Amino acid sequence: MTTTPIKLGIVGLGRWAKVLSRAVAKSDQLQIVSSYSRSEDKRRAFERELGVPSVPDLQSMLQNPEIHGVILTVPNEQHLPVATQVARAKKHVYTEKPIASTLEEGLEIAALEKRYGITVTVGHSARLMGGIRAIRAAIDSGELGRVAFIEANFSNERALELTPIAWRWYKDKAPGGPLSQLAIHQFDVLHYLGGEILEASSMASKLSPVGAEVDDQSMTLLKFADGKVGYVGSCWTSPGVFAVRVFGSKGLMHYEIDFATWDTPDQLHKKSTLYIQRGKEGYAKREALKVPESDMFRAELEIVCRKLPHRKIQRAHRGKRQFRRGHCLCGLALHRQERTVYPHRGCARRSPGARGRRRARCYLAAISSS
Repeated sequence: MTTTPIKLGIVGLGRWAKVLSRAVAKSDQLQIVSSYSRSEDKRRAFERELGVPSVPDLQSMLQNPEIHGVILTVPNEQHLPVATQVARAKKHVYTEKPIASTLEEGLEIAALEKRYGITVTVGHSARLMGGIRAIRAAIDSGELGRVAFIEANFSNERALELTPIAWRWYKDKAPGGPLSQLAIHQFDVLHYLGGEILEASSMASKLSPVGAEVDDQSMTLLKFADGKVGYVGSCWTSPGVFAVRVFGSKGLMHYEIDFATWDTPDQLHKKSTLYIQRGKEGYAKREALKVPESDMFRAELEIVCRKLPHRKIQRAHRGKRQFRRGHCLCGLALHRQERTVYPHRGCARRSPGARGRRRARCYLAAISSS
């Protein structure tokens, strides 16, 4: 059955807007028909490169009755004000992660749903990678036995390239540095693979020589509801890597992509690594597995728009609790990092203790109930 593509607008015309626009261009379900940036030069360049018409102001886009939703690829601190404008116009909101720079602003964005009768979606694409789905299938089938430990890392060299003109230079605009920009992907992946997470404890450091305000190293420990533990690391001063490893009583699985293909997810399977190591077998006897083809960016946007004939945008993943958990954990980890007193300053880091664990559950409850 032939269906008319859902028409969307996009706001913020930097690198990531181009990545998502190329993903949408490969879909027969979606069409980006309007673009906006405060910079006229960016509007013109985007229109030339992507062929998407631009508008001189946001209101021109929001007044277009053919547009049902708007994709936000603006800096983090702009998520709340721009999302609010979009919601007031009765357009559905899709915003890139993180949902906001603070927990309070994140909750305000979530509240837009009830206030204006629209839906808010936050992009968590990594769980849609073919390799991540293959690991989940192995867990669900029991092939790995009882999973006890999950580790993940998402790193790149961004902090070595920062300058004061970049918004990521500043702590209030990119809190936690790689934690809110990269590790948040892995928080969602670990929740998808491992289930409910009850506790988080995080530490950070600043080692880049460029002098930016933000931290550039992040390490977070997680405790799952069923007792398993996990770790998410992110280094902002190293070559790029995205890797996940799951340890079970019958086997372990490892998935790693070539970070150079991140912006072209339909090519990830060609250079990714996926293997399973069973029982007491050593690494040399691991079984290399074929990585399923996937396109995480196109998939997440198509899932978002699947119910739009009913004027609803559904969350790309299973409901509010699952969908927003990655942002909750990111907020909690940021809270932990703010409490960290670095050893080189003469003090040791405090253990979160029972009070911290209660606060963790409060963060989870706050996000889950929104």
